[in-house]
Amino acid sequence: MVAGLASSACSSGGGGGGPGPGTTGTACTQASQCYPGLVSDAGDAGGTILGTPTCLSLQNGYCTHTCTADTDCCAVPGECPTGFTEICAPFESTAQTYCFLSCSAADIAAAHVTTTDPSVYCQTYANATFTCRSTGGGSANAKFCGP
Repeated sequence: MVAGLASSACSSGGGGGGPGPGTTGTACTQASQCYPGLVSDAGDAGGTILGTPTCLSLQNGYCTHTCTADTDCCAVPGECPTGFTEICAPFESTAQTYCFLSCSAADIAAAHVTTTDPSVYCQTYANATFTCRSTGGGSANAKFCGP
């Protein structure tokens, strides 16, 4: 049920500020397609993603990575090219947490975009097919842009 992230959201079908290739929310079939150039033992391209890159089985796949705090999301230069807020939240009531593009009212306001409507925000800045939805994470549930 989830996926979103402050960076951008999914696939190249995104709108105006949509995610760059391989960033949070981008379509994928395997984790190796996520965060190209930002996953390396050598720490090249500005650093290494904080967490394990993951391709969630959502719609056409959803690039994200594991995290323990919001600060793990967008921690590496180039990870979140759009600069929108990503949050670390549990996915579908499991203990595992991932980075997602937030669509909370506060984070939309902080993005200084022309809309306050969460669905319009997700469709414009993440992917034309995304909506603002729940991560399904129980008491730590959050709102994110996802399929």
